[in-house]
Amino acid sequence: MATRPSPQPSGHDHARTRVLLAEDDVLLREGLARLLQQAGFEVVGQTGDSAWILPLVRDEQPDLVVLDIRMPPTNTSEGLDAARQIRTEFPGVGILVLSAHTEVEHAMELLATGERIGYLLKTRITDVDEFIQTLERIVRGGSVIDPALVQELLSTRRRNDPLAGLSEREQEVLALMAEGRSNAGIARRLWVTEGTVEKHVRHIMAKLSLPATDDDHRRVLAVVAYLEAR
Repeated sequence: MATRPSPQPSGHDHARTRVLLAEDDVLLREGLARLLQQAGFEVVGQTGDSAWILPLVRDEQPDLVVLDIRMPPTNTSEGLDAARQIRTEFPGVGILVLSAHTEVEHAMELLATGERIGYLLKTRITDVDEFIQTLERIVRGGSVIDPALVQELLSTRRRNDPLAGLSEREQEVLALMAEGRSNAGIARRLWVTEGTVEKHVRHIMAKLSLPATDDDHRRVLAVVAYLEAR
């Protein structure tokens, strides 16, 4: 079933970000809708049925789609399938896929589709400020990966892997890079100077034999593609 919100008076600019929610957990979906509306987003539609996702995207033309990776009728990969189709038909639409579990293969497949893409565990939604920042980064063209995925990849590397040469601080910086954060954002998070972060990034790129770049999306893809390939 799909729903469209009734028009509501608002003091926000009418050009604010338009969001479509696709989540079969009604309580979570309604909670997300209220959270986004309070943060200034415009929720243009909601559905708990994967069959309605594409029709709503075509009809409402949202800026961002937030969807569950597993949805009825089979609760396997309906959300992922819808994300693929959205990216094909509407490459400019941002996509944030929510998952109850860390699924490396699905996450990597999504991130390979281009910019404005994110993969986040549902438990991360409890940090409201971080969640809103994640949505904003995706809308601006960035890629966001749940830090739990990065940590899982890091923890399963072989002993002779170059990742073993990263210091604890460099691993922290790597995880934040994968979240789509800029050097300035990482500096604020770790309470260090931006110059210190730039130094760590250079060391990480050198140790992993990756080309240095200032583009957030490329930094995320380069690092995670390397981790996934090891």
